[in-house]
Amino acid sequence: MAVKSAVRVLEIFELLSKNKNGLYVVDISKRLNIPQSSASNLVKTLLDLGYITQDETKKYVLGVRLIQLGAVAMESLDIGVVAKPILQRLAKKVQETVFLAIRAQNEIVYILKIESNSSVNTTAQPGYHRPLYHTGLGKAFLSNMTPKEQDKILSNIQLTPITSHTIVNKDILMDKLEQYRSQGYAIDDEEGEYGLYCVATTVSALDKNIEAAISISGLKTRMCSNKNAITRYLIDSANEISEKLGGK
Repeated sequence: MAVKSAVRVLEIFELLSKNKNGLYVVDISKRLNIPQSSASNLVKTLLDLGYITQDETKKYVLGVRLIQLGAVAMESLDIGVVAKPILQRLAKKVQETVFLAIRAQNEIVYILKIESNSSVNTTAQPGYHRPLYHTGLGKAFLSNMTPKEQDKILSNIQLTPITSHTIVNKDILMDKLEQYRSQGYAIDDEEGEYGLYCVATTVSALDKNIEAAISISGLKTRMCSNKNAITRYLIDSANEISEKLGGK
């Protein structure tokens, strides 16, 4: 026999997944035909645990915690299945660490991490999430947005310095994003971790929507000495993944 509270939690998740612009408690209560007090208690619990969050209008939307829980499952879906062998070849070719990530609102969530024999230690792991503004992967997503979309996101997050190299001026960051859009890849130059340099670009699927981003990360001295070749391999791999997904 189904537990009523568990069923209601799942119903809230499904309802919010179909209403990406968010809902207030009163909307959730009415649409699921449950008392507003019950809806409020469930929503508060899910909010405290990070399974849902609130946008700038105080509406409730799905939270990053759900993405973290689904990180392993994501690997078995099309993009993980398609991307993994391509990224394994890429990591072997460049002898650096390769990542696959998806976007979850104002953050990225790492889905795959593939290391080589020469990989340096990085804190990022599958399931971890990071803000869009200071990672190569996040800036790859941002660079494919319109200036209006970029401004909306960057105006609603705190641009906190992670290292002394982190860009925390919104106007400077938006200028950089235009450069990244033009050149086809984004850069993280010691903005998240000292000594590490990253190049990243996006992957699209059948509907041409941006589905994910991939990156190559390594020691700055090593990455910069071979940047042109590394970037070319990155873009070739992204195109291969997109082609297999029907995006290009």
